[in-house]
Amino acid sequence: MKDVEQELIATARPYWETEATIVRRFFKSKPTREDHIFWLKAQLWKELHPVDGYFTGLQKELNNLVAIFPEIDKTIERHRYHSLLEQLTQEFNHYVRMADVLEYLLGHPVSSEDTFQLPQEKKLGDIRRAYANSGSAVDKAAVLVTEGGGARMFREGRKLKGGRLERMIASAMEVVYQDEKNHYKDAAREAASAVRNKKDLARMKKAVHEVSRQRVYMRNEMFKEPMTTSEIECCLASHLANRS
Repeated sequence: MKDVEQELIATARPYWETEATIVRRFFKSKPTREDHIFWLKAQLWKELHPVDGYFTGLQKELNNLVAIFPEIDKTIERHRYHSLLEQLTQEFNHYVRMADVLEYLLGHPVSSEDTFQLPQEKKLGDIRRAYANSGSAVDKAAVLVTEGGGARMFREGRKLKGGRLERMIASAMEVVYQDEKNHYKDAAREAASAVRNKKDLARMKKAVHEVSRQRVYMRNEMFKEPMTTSEIECCLASHLANRS
């Protein structure tokens, strides 16, 4: 099982590191106020909306917790319920921290009109939903492995230095990074439990490759395309080659 977990992580890592390269390039390019507003609006949309059939979104998760509250220590153990509550408040805090930065830039309270879904994000959601809803436990588990991009965006963003804006971004990124830096390990462990044989593993890795590649293009669009398609493919090829 441990070998399968490591194989899944190794499959996704080249895409995560390419995401990291995109984010580094953006922050080193001296982005304008409008550039920051653009990626923040896109990220806030991601924080509030489900993109596939695996994750249900904050509102639905909250409704589910309310619905099962009477079942505490009956059909759901209290520590498990508490863990789910903590995860929910963490996720909402990520939205709060990012929204605070956007509000600072806009100079007015953030509203639902201040977020948007980008085309590459929509394409990512379509791909992930197709896998999550295929009826295959292997496909669905593969989606879980790809979630969050190994927290690479937040790992890079937390290093930002500069004035008030940069400190606000770095502070928000630090919070998210600390909450999510080890999620990929839990995801790989859960996904590995769905693998029964070599055929399952090959199928899961294929899905991880496809979803993760689209994540890279989603992130590149969000950060105003600091890398060309050719540069992305070269970066991916380099990381994939180093893996083998």
